[in-house]
Amino acid sequence: MPTIKTGGALMLAIAAIALAASLARAADAPLSESQLVEIAIEANPQVKSARYRWDSTVHSIKQTVAPNDPVFTYTNSDSPKNPLGRASLREFNFTETFQFPGKALHQRDQAEFAAEIAHLILAATVRDVRAATETGYFQLVLDQALSDVNAENVQNLDQVVRVTETAYSGSAVPQTDVISAEFNLAVARQLQRQYLTAVQNDETALNLQLYRPVGEPLVVDRTLKLEALNYPLDALTDRAYTVRQEILEAALAERNANTALYLAKMEYLPDFTAGVQYDDYLVPSFAPKPSQTRDWVGIVGFNLPVFFWLRQDEDVARAKANLAAARSDQALIKIQTAAAVATLYRSAQYAYETAILYRDSLIPLARQNFRVALTAYQSGKIDFVTLSTVLQSEYAARVNYLQAANQFLAGEVSLEQAIGAPLRQ
Repeated sequence: MPTIKTGGALMLAIAAIALAASLARAADAPLSESQLVEIAIEANPQVKSARYRWDSTVHSIKQTVAPNDPVFTYTNSDSPKNPLGRASLREFNFTETFQFPGKALHQRDQAEFAAEIAHLILAATVRDVRAATETGYFQLVLDQALSDVNAENVQNLDQVVRVTETAYSGSAVPQTDVISAEFNLAVARQLQRQYLTAVQNDETALNLQLYRPVGEPLVVDRTLKLEALNYPLDALTDRAYTVRQEILEAALAERNANTALYLAKMEYLPDFTAGVQYDDYLVPSFAPKPSQTRDWVGIVGFNLPVFFWLRQDEDVARAKANLAAARSDQALIKIQTAAAVATLYRSAQYAYETAILYRDSLIPLARQNFRVALTAYQSGKIDFVTLSTVLQSEYAARVNYLQAANQFLAGEVSLEQAIGAPLRQ
């Protein structure tokens, strides 16, 4: 029995150690783009505020169909001494006002539209936070890639310095070659400090977007990934018409304006008042009959739109103008969205094609050209200017690739914002 207990305790200890190690590895695992977006959406105060405002509008719907509060009135009438003294007549009045049937239903529709618009504002806020987080992440990845490219360029320049020094020691090249190579190396090393500073600033900006402490270490996946946009333009435009928050808001605004027009027309219809009154005559001679000192009174009333040309007609005209404006706004947003989607899609496609051209063709050629030029310089077939030009071309090709990749990724984020939803789920 003691052996079994010891073995069980040992197994539990091993499991605890394994779990702790697994959690530590999970904590040190680099965060992906989607994980960063989830953290930002969860922590962003703007998203929380938009969610609370949506919740507030939802709780306003039921109020629109709630009846008006009844009014109870007590009248101390014909008191000979003071208003609170013994009265000759006491009146107890209970009154309730009613809208014309159907008005409350339209008002509830307006409240539901307002709640749906608030929900769309929440979705738009989440969309913008997603875009800002992705932009910050891609900027960090690209600056890190630029730093790596420049670090490799520093190594190539250092190799060129050693080659020129060897050639100069053998009196094969002039000293200016060595000086020029050392100058280029010093410039590249200083540029490397600039890139490293940019990476640190990107980490700070991304931490700010995630609402984490500015100096907290940020472990993210810094691999540059390019995925082609394999979507037809017409499909993306149709999807934008379906899901973009601003278009849906404009549609709801049009429906809301249409409901407001119905309500404006219903102002010609009367609202009602109903009540009941109980009279208690303390002086019998005041009563309808000396033997009947208590009676009941029924009250029914309604408003008359006598001044309709000053009030109701103007309300209807204003509601019609608002409806026409809402329809124009919706048409404008749709055509602007279609134009933005088309422009961003074409620009992103061009940037992707350029990036792939540099990555798969021009950069390998530039690297091969540098190796050939370095060998040719060592054998005295080319001068230092040609070697330096070849090296700069290789470096420029890699930088141009990253710039094209940056344009593609930025265009993809902007395209997602214009559509209103992520392209890749």
